[in-house]
Amino acid sequence: MKITRIFDVLHFQLADRPKQDALSNKVNGRWIKYSTSEVVDIVNQLSTGLLELGIKKGDKVAIASFNRPEWVFADYAILQIGAINVPMYPNSTAEDYAYIMRDAGVKLVFAGDVDVTAKINEAKQSLDHDPKVYCFDEIEAATFWKQALKPVTEQTLKEIDSLKAGIAYEDLATIIYTSGTTGNPKGVMLSHKNILSNANSVCDAFAMGGPEHRTISFLPLSHIFERTALYTYMQMGVSIYYAESMETLGENLKEVRPHFFATVPRLLEKVYEKIVSKGYELHGVKKSLFFWALNLAKQFDLGKSQGMWYNLQLKLANKIIFNKWREALGGNVQFIISGGAALQPSLANIFWAAQVKVLEAYGLTETSPGISFSRLDAIKIGCVGPMLKGVQVKIAEDGEVLAKGDNVMMGYYKQPEATAEVINSDGWFHTGDIGEMVDGKYLKITDRKKEMFKTSGGKYIAPQPIENKLVESLMIDQAMVVGESRKFPAALIVPNFEKMEDYCRRHQITYTTPAEMILNEKIIHKYQEEVNHANEEFAQYEKIKKFRLLAQPWTIEKGEMTPKLSLKRKIIKQHYQQEIDRIYEGV
Repeated sequence: MKITRIFDVLHFQLADRPKQDALSNKVNGRWIKYSTSEVVDIVNQLSTGLLELGIKKGDKVAIASFNRPEWVFADYAILQIGAINVPMYPNSTAEDYAYIMRDAGVKLVFAGDVDVTAKINEAKQSLDHDPKVYCFDEIEAATFWKQALKPVTEQTLKEIDSLKAGIAYEDLATIIYTSGTTGNPKGVMLSHKNILSNANSVCDAFAMGGPEHRTISFLPLSHIFERTALYTYMQMGVSIYYAESMETLGENLKEVRPHFFATVPRLLEKVYEKIVSKGYELHGVKKSLFFWALNLAKQFDLGKSQGMWYNLQLKLANKIIFNKWREALGGNVQFIISGGAALQPSLANIFWAAQVKVLEAYGLTETSPGISFSRLDAIKIGCVGPMLKGVQVKIAEDGEVLAKGDNVMMGYYKQPEATAEVINSDGWFHTGDIGEMVDGKYLKITDRKKEMFKTSGGKYIAPQPIENKLVESLMIDQAMVVGESRKFPAALIVPNFEKMEDYCRRHQITYTTPAEMILNEKIIHKYQEEVNHANEEFAQYEKIKKFRLLAQPWTIEKGEMTPKLSLKRKIIKQHYQQEIDRIYEGV
């Protein structure tokens, strides 16, 4: 069976590799499993219901929910009748929802739970139209989604099949609104071709995936990274289990015992921080063995041999220490795919030393998302892998990464001028990232073009590598480098207050409140040590000369972070302009 539309993936699985646990989630302490056949039946019932509600080809239907099988049911039901799926982050604000629903002209919304429904209803107050709202949870504030399920008759099935037949490979499938780090979100129009070309390339790269494999899904399906992964998994016949929440992820990993999964660097950083914290809680020989093994891992370099003696020690460390790391991930993980942001090379090497193979992927919403992808047989730490099949890349004169292929978006919804700014007349998409090719094969991303700034001395500063190095410290939760048109780069730092409290306990410092602790001279001295350590890897003009500790983390709710947890630099600068000015007072 040829897959030329996204919904073909579901029918391909039914015909070629049907599953008893195609999709699963945990409800009231029990895993509920849906077979491929059940998924197809539910999708057809929901398509029938949507048609009865007046949803037509080209209409926009939104989904705002945390990951669950119902998200997938709605997605396929929308797509196979030719409607357009407009996913929205469940942790977005009511203002964001209002903007997207107004811009896209959304006619119906599937909301995940009572909190999302409340924000959707608030957003509707500012709209000129009145989208219907269906909730995946049974609540009073909205119609239960199952009420949209309608019996499938021979006649309705014919109607659905007729609509499917009228949908082409090049047709618009979804509009995904970008996070908007520099203003209002833009609607990225992706066709069936865009997304499937990417999913097919990933399937080719990872032919090992198959019906005997399981994955756990927790990155938001509203983001293209996990969304394209969904279609890839289903095409390969991989069973998909949805984590209950980020808080229960550790428990869910042990229950599901996945063979691989997608994640973001920040989660891997938190896993590492938790492991190291537990190491500090050990005593005697156990503590000594833990840090002996950890120091071995810190010396690991995937690209070179460390000699027989080192290899023997590492083998022993894997047997007695790192095996517990792998057990915490379920004990079956063959590899982890990291994307969405840069992974610290030092952290990648530590995980590889512990036989937890982390592969990096790179791309953008506008490229569906994959541009490049590390493979088990083609990996270079610090790089984001060779190109995916069918994707071309070239480096512009100013260092910007340009991409071309079937994965490149149709354009920004209702914004032809913005589209023309990023896709040139030859079809090359300007990623906005600065990068280089290593060994003529591996793509390395060094920074975001728009985030680079120049000091008053004329030196260009790339903030991301410095920020990534700062947050390697267990004591630092968030960091942002500032200094445009100033004499030197400085940093705003949000401490990891849990680790700060541990540090105070170990050093007999009275811990009071975050607002008081960031002014404590002993704490400031400790953070100066952390900054000095991070500075060691950078040129003199790149070193952080001064910093300011902040008492509150940056959040989505305050508009300082995007839903995928990227920094909204402009907003953070506005909120903390006084602190930035104080850094440079008298300079």
